[in-house]
Amino acid sequence: MQRSHSGRTLKFFTAGIVVAAATASSVIAGTGVAQAASLHGTFSIGPGSYFRMILPSGTASGPFLANGNSSESDKTFTPLSGSLTPGSYQGEVTGPESFFGSAFTTSTKATDPQTGKGTSVPTINQNGSSLSGDLDAFGVAWNGQVFNQGAPKPGGGFPGKTSAVSGSIDGSGDYTLQWTSQIVGGPFNNFTGLWHLTGHHSG
Repeated sequence: MQRSHSGRTLKFFTAGIVVAAATASSVIAGTGVAQAASLHGTFSIGPGSYFRMILPSGTASGPFLANGNSSESDKTFTPLSGSLTPGSYQGEVTGPESFFGSAFTTSTKATDPQTGKGTSVPTINQNGSSLSGDLDAFGVAWNGQVFNQGAPKPGGGFPGKTSAVSGSIDGSGDYTLQWTSQIVGGPFNNFTGLWHLTGHHSG
């Protein structure tokens, strides 16, 4: 029987919503699907970590621009070292490394110097052995210029050849992370940075 104007009906209706929501939550919780968890602590950036610059006509598999200052035998690889700490902004993540005669460093900033837009606090998420994340605060300082090299780009999009952060981690904490980010402006406009970090997560 419908009582459309009574407070009692409203209570019954509200109670029905609460019960339905609780049931839905139980169903979701009972699916056995793992939920991603944000990781804290420090990701060391060690041997095997590198930056490569993809030519404007290229894809994630190349062709790549050679860096004459690279210490690697394959000059398209520029080695990286440092550490990444999710949950906070860092004045320096990697660097300095020499690239075309000038040193570059990377950092994460609350305001992207290139666009003036606010950025998300860096996050790395784990779901089983898979990693994902938000590194739109990640930027490069080189030769007096700053380039956003994050994923997603500030504002939440994946324009051009920017791809999501992805990777893996094992039970001991050894990890890999990789993403691509299109360069906007400056002498490398429309080139794309490929960032590959590997090392150990602790904490």
